[in-house]
Amino acid sequence: MLEIRNLHVSYGGIAALHGISLEVPAGSIVTLIGGNGAGKSSTLRAISGIAKVASGSIVFEGRDITNKPAHEIVALGLAHSPEGRMVFSNLTVLENLHMGAHLRRDRNAISSDLERIFTLFPRLKERLQQAAGTLSGGEQQMLAIARALMSKPKCLLLDEPSLGIAPILVQTIFSRIVEINRELGLTILLVEQNANLALRIASHGYVLETGRIILNDTTDSLRSNPAVRSAYLGESIPGDALANGGN
Repeated sequence: MLEIRNLHVSYGGIAALHGISLEVPAGSIVTLIGGNGAGKSSTLRAISGIAKVASGSIVFEGRDITNKPAHEIVALGLAHSPEGRMVFSNLTVLENLHMGAHLRRDRNAISSDLERIFTLFPRLKERLQQAAGTLSGGEQQMLAIARALMSKPKCLLLDEPSLGIAPILVQTIFSRIVEINRELGLTILLVEQNANLALRIASHGYVLETGRIILNDTTDSLRSNPAVRSAYLGESIPGDALANGGN
């Protein structure tokens, strides 16, 4: 579904990505792991049209989307839930969700999708008229993912969904990510510093280091790789709960 070839991205003359290549098959969860400054967020920003690509290509469903405007990329079916959540703080939860559906005109389908969102994240339904800036970090993360889903994407880019969230809510959010993939059939490209979590729910992983991919393999192989275990793997949420969708 998504293919990146020899991608280079720079900020003010400082290179962030040095010719990375990766593939995300339809229906899969693929993860990018690595430390701070590795280039994970830059990869997602380039895919979604926020960061300018210096060279290389990004192909989504056979269509070259390299450096297309962000709103055109969303309209093609690719949505981005950014690092730091970036909710509209002064708008209500419901208004944030409607902002996610801004490009859509199918009002009946939007109402139906809202109900599906409330099934995934019932806490959001309880806070519909609450200002998004007053939500907890975990609730804001739920809202950021839900807002992205309201654009009705085929592929979802998730950037650091566990960042700054209480552990009990991290498990809930990752269980919902599994559910979104399995029940809604969405393809997911996941950036996550918590490598244990990411490698437990994804099928394939890429390890980034200073803007270069140094490893890529099935997540089972990466989890047993001594170098990956030494550099990235520590304590984590038990995998059985995630594998079962949190049930």
